[in-house]
Amino acid sequence: MTPTSPSGPHRSPGGGSHAVPGPGADRPHTPDTARTPGEEHTAHEAHEARTTTVTTDPDQPPVALTEEEHAPYRRWTPAKIALWSGIALLGGLGWVMLALVRGETVNAIWFVFAAVASYLIAYRFYATVIDRHLVRPNDRRATPAEYNYDGKDFVPTDRRILYGHHFAAIAGAGPLVGPVLAAQMGYLPGTIWIVVGVIFAGAVQDFLVLVASTRRGGRSLGRMARDELGVIGGIAAYIATLSIMLIIVAILAMVVVNSLGESTWGVWSVGLTIPIAVFMGLYLRYLRPGKVFEVSLIGVVLLLLAIASGRWVSQTGWGEALFHLDRPVLALIIIAYGFLAAVLPVWVLLAPRDYLSTFMKVGTIVMLAVAIVLVRPEISVPAFSEFASRDDGPVFTGALFPFLFVTIACGALSGFHAMISSGTSPKLVEKESQMKMIGYGGMLMESFVAVMALVAAVSIDRGIYFAMNSAATATGGTVEGAAQFVNSLGLTGVNVDPATLEETARNVGEESIVSRTGGAPTLAVGLSEIMHRLVGGPGMQSFWYHFAIMFEALFILTSVDAGTRVARFMLADLLAGVSNKFQDASWRPGVWLTTAVMVLGWGSILYMGVTDPLGGINTLFPLFGIANQLLAAVALSICLVIFARKGHRWTLLIIAVPMLFTAVITVYGSYLKIFSPNPKIGYWANHMAYRDALAAGETSLGLAKTVEDMRTVVFNTAVQGSLSILFVVCGLIVMIVSILRTLQALRGKNLLDTEDPTVESHYFAPSGMIPHGGEKELQKQWDEYLRRHPEKDLVGSHH
Repeated sequence: MTPTSPSGPHRSPGGGSHAVPGPGADRPHTPDTARTPGEEHTAHEAHEARTTTVTTDPDQPPVALTEEEHAPYRRWTPAKIALWSGIALLGGLGWVMLALVRGETVNAIWFVFAAVASYLIAYRFYATVIDRHLVRPNDRRATPAEYNYDGKDFVPTDRRILYGHHFAAIAGAGPLVGPVLAAQMGYLPGTIWIVVGVIFAGAVQDFLVLVASTRRGGRSLGRMARDELGVIGGIAAYIATLSIMLIIVAILAMVVVNSLGESTWGVWSVGLTIPIAVFMGLYLRYLRPGKVFEVSLIGVVLLLLAIASGRWVSQTGWGEALFHLDRPVLALIIIAYGFLAAVLPVWVLLAPRDYLSTFMKVGTIVMLAVAIVLVRPEISVPAFSEFASRDDGPVFTGALFPFLFVTIACGALSGFHAMISSGTSPKLVEKESQMKMIGYGGMLMESFVAVMALVAAVSIDRGIYFAMNSAATATGGTVEGAAQFVNSLGLTGVNVDPATLEETARNVGEESIVSRTGGAPTLAVGLSEIMHRLVGGPGMQSFWYHFAIMFEALFILTSVDAGTRVARFMLADLLAGVSNKFQDASWRPGVWLTTAVMVLGWGSILYMGVTDPLGGINTLFPLFGIANQLLAAVALSICLVIFARKGHRWTLLIIAVPMLFTAVITVYGSYLKIFSPNPKIGYWANHMAYRDALAAGETSLGLAKTVEDMRTVVFNTAVQGSLSILFVVCGLIVMIVSILRTLQALRGKNLLDTEDPTVESHYFAPSGMIPHGGEKELQKQWDEYLRRHPEKDLVGSHH
């Protein structure tokens, strides 16, 4: 029989059977205790030497099905063959209609069919190849959530709830903003990169980082880099990850500020999400523990009331006085919010909003996809626009290669996800076999968010699109200036007038839509255009617009405080060399200090971007994209070393190919941002142009209309250029050291084993979202076992 701990299994409040901590759970979380620095041995020897055995309970059911027991449910049948053939044909037809059939318009339903079919095939086949040949999950091996269980950070969590938490944490501004900005180049380049990129790069990274961290006690990416790469590579990785996290969180917060600036309705509705989330946390903690679905329904109803009441509040004098805020003020509020949310206990705000935002995120995207299929909007944006072959776009500057690949960051590949996959998620996962669903499957869902964002952006009039996404200094912030600027671009078939811009603003319940940069307002307009045709008619367009703003803010705020919390953990890990007290989460001064440092870092970048005369999102988003993708290259580099040391050879191409591609686009993009003589692309060229103009006594240049604006540009471009240098130097050090370590491993040298000692698991949990027949039967055995052993049920004994 399978071993079990003396404590036995228990059931968590979230449902599903779990285990009370086994051997080692009563010790501090020190994953390196069984490792000698510089130790060299084979992976097999390490596994045998470091396996912990536990006492057998003869009454306990098996903790996992055997391969023979799984086999009947994996067998191909004529029905399965027909189903997957149909999915492949539908997906192929979708791609043909998007890529090859040229007409004046293309129907939006083909985006849905092409993307969904590609995701299903990738998950069923490619992810399974990775799982079986590279990961090789073992459900008889305990995860950190089991053997380091503490009821706080390490808690075995039902796979469905964890999928929601993981998706909520990774799905921030990137899949919403990047595709909207990239729409200036047409719909096809972005669509291809979003779908193909996630299948072969983004989902692979998320999956493998989750695997690596889970098998190392939930260690952070920086800590794994130090363990795998040594001192030089580890220090470079720490600097890169910490500094890149600052720019990522700053851009996430900037999107919120740009979407809510001067919007009374939006500030009121989004502001209410905070007390709603706190109420949900108290409800789950004290009133109805474990009733996740129940409290989420209550939260959704309260959110809809918050949106509906926003119209009334925006029409009152007190509402305008209190909630009509400009962007610098909103930036300061977001900075204060980020600090408070990151230091509060997880159950107060972060976890309940994750539950709520998961319902909103998944529900909204599915709703939009269904609406697209039913409404079937026609897309008039060309497959490749005029800016696909130019580098002077008004939304963002730079050529298609490499800047499309770094502008569409999170929707296809995101280094930020590696921080989550090595942050909270590995401390919560129940079984190794669930990591494919959570890591690979969670990223596919985010990619679909990006596809829907792209469709929403290209479904609106191109003139309105450019009026919304061009900097205020270009449009003057007025409908007349925006119309004049957009019409001066000389785009085929684009001719917008002030009356159209004013009417669009009235339809969505806003004073103005001009220069609402950041992507979020554009996505909201596109979603409202599609949804009001399905539900409510023209009178509901303003509701749907603010529903979308709420939806986007929930996306992004989750990532702001989750990112701050992860960055705090990383800084505490780094400062542990000064004092071990920083790794003690109960030492509040350390928590406040590390959080304050991180918030001050990203907050200063946020404020810099909000006050940037060139349009903060327009100049900072390429830096965000490069930094984010560079972090992804770092994460893949670390995975390459880890799996090379496990004895893999040809299967390493699964990691090496996306890593090298990402390295090329990020290093080339960094080179252009640092050395390009074109001031519209190169930060230092822009810096020198404005500095020389000031020295010559000029009082305006380009989009900067005053001397103060010119000085701001000089300072901002110096900071942005310096960060570009820092990012690429640290990233190159990590990648070079990783390649050297990988080559050593392939030659059988330096085969360090950095995994935690293996502890045998003593509970069962299904692998996928929907358990198959064999898993259902085994789950019944566990339910009966817990019924006969109520003393081992956590709910019964602790609540």
